[in-house]
Amino acid sequence: MLHEGVTFRYINDVMIVNLKGELDHHVAARIKDDIDYVMSRKNIKKIIFNFKNVTFMDSSGIGMLLGRYKSIKSVGGALGVCNVNERIKKVFDISGLFNIIPCYTDENDALEKI
Repeated sequence: MLHEGVTFRYINDVMIVNLKGELDHHVAARIKDDIDYVMSRKNIKKIIFNFKNVTFMDSSGIGMLLGRYKSIKSVGGALGVCNVNERIKKVFDISGLFNIIPCYTDENDALEKI
């Protein structure tokens, strides 16, 4: 069961994960399990994480993103993030995630470029 407010949507072969609130170890573990489950059953080739409503992210969130990045790349897919606020951008910068995972302005930008 996903954390309240976290939703998945699908547009063709793209899974859009709308995150909300704190992306800590409790939420990250559930999102990881749910995405892995969906990837094993659907032909998902691209994942976009929408950070518009995220207020906090810790190392568990970083680990979840890197793990999903590795999984999707292993099947020839792509992963990106969008709507990343300044607080979360600092986490991405410090961790080096922006060197690995592309960041898009908004969901439309991500859908167009991913």
